[in-house]
Parts: sequence; structure tokens; C-alpha cells
Amino acid sequence: MFKAILARMKQGHRTMRYPQEPVVIPERFRGFPQLDNSACRADCQLCREVCPTGAISCTPNLSVDLGKCLFCAECQKACPHGGISYGNDYRLAANRREDLVAQEGEEYRLAQALEEKMLKLFGRSLKFRSVVAGGCNGCEADTNVLSTIGWDIGRFGIQFVASPRHADGLWVTGPVTENMREALLLTYEAIPAPKLVVACGACAINGGPFIGSPEAHDGVHGMLPVDLYIPGCPPHPATILDGLLRLLDRLPGEAGARG
Repeated sequence: MFKAILARMKQGHRTMRYPQEPVVIPERFRGFPQLDNSACRADCQLCREVCPTGAISCTPNLSVDLGKCLFCAECQKACPHGGISYGNDYRLAANRREDLVAQEGEEYRLAQALEEKMLKLFGRSLKFRSVVAGGCNGCEADTNVLSTIGWDIGRFGIQFVASPRHADGLWVTGPVTENMREALLLTYEAIPAPKLVVACGACAINGGPFIGSPEAHDGVHGMLPVDLYIPGCPPHPATILDGLLRLLDRLPGEAGARG
């Protein structure tokens, strides 16, 4: 035991210092899209044609629906004019479905804090019951990473619990398959009011790669009232944590929108 204590002292602090310090994002990470309408050609639309989920629109201007986007970068590869690329900005979460559309020169409204009454209830202690509604386990894996010592989401009072009776909100991943629809709705009903709903990942927001499948419901949007949308396939842990901390007003001084 003495050796274990010495080893821990030698290892030092293992949990990242975010949000006091910036998150280190890998160079290959694909984040917020960089759009250049001046590079687009009206008769081209190759980026729109190769998009597997219909996330891209070329009229009247180039735009990307991050709620549908898989960040596969097929559009970037297909564009011969350099009209679209992906930066490394992981801040993507929003409160409303319509705010997930990125356009050049248009404001992208990031997630805002809960109203004062809800913030008093959940600001220091927020518990989620997760429902994997037909997901591939990608979003679930990146969510689970937040519970490791490196991220330690519990230091913000955020935890995942086993029973909906002990939860403050519902955490949804997956496209909501028909076989999981009833389980999802029953879990939501079992969570005491007032409650929150988070749609984590492209599948939960709009169906992801399963969009239009007769066996799925294209996500939880329109089925339940969603308070936070977290784009990605899967979302980076930093994207997830950033969205949650914005919801809880734990990022003082951060801008609430991106121009």
C-alpha cells in the first residue's frame, strides 16, 4: 500500500485542467466546417451529391446541417474548388435543432444556459439515465470516456445513473429503432419532472447513417422535447463536455455564438 501511495504521488495530477486550460485537440480532428461561398460554382454541387445523409445544401448558399453531418469529409474530397473543409473547433452543441446549420457569414448559436429556475435545480448536480436506442456504441464509448480519470466529469456534478427514478434527464444515443422506441418513451416517463433530454450524436439527432430507414425513427427530435443537441459521429468527448458545461453555465466568459 505504501508503494501505491508513493506511485500516485509520483504520477501527480492526472485529470485535465479544462475548462481552466484549453483542450488539446488532435490535428486530424474534424470540427466546425469552414465554408467559402466564393469558391462554389452553381452548376457543381458535387459536395451535396456525395453526402450520405443529405447534410449539405448549395442553395442559396453553401451550408452544412451539423445535425445530419457524419464528418466523413467526403464533401471536402469531392469539392474541386476548396469550398468546404473542416477545422478543429470542437464547440458544436446547440439548444435548438435549427441552430445546427452552419453557413458562411451567419451566426452559429452555441448552447445557452438553462433558465434560472432549472439552473438552480441542476447547476451543481445533474444525473442522466442513458438509453442506447439502437446505436453502434460509438457515441456511448465517447460518453463513457468522460467518466475516466483523465476527464472526470463527476467533478462538475454530472453523473450517469442506473435508474430513471434517480435521474434528472434522459441521455439518448442511436437513431431510435422501432424495437427501442417504447423503452425510450417509458424511460422518459419514469424520470421525475422537471427533466432534460440530450440528443448525443448524429443518429439521436436525425438518424445519422440510418436516416430514412423504415426500422428507425430518425432520432429523438420530434419525439421528445430536446434541451441539448450534440453533433458528431461520434461527438468528441470535448464536444460533449463543452455542451454540458454551457447548459449549466459553467463556462464564464465564453461566447455564446460563432460568427
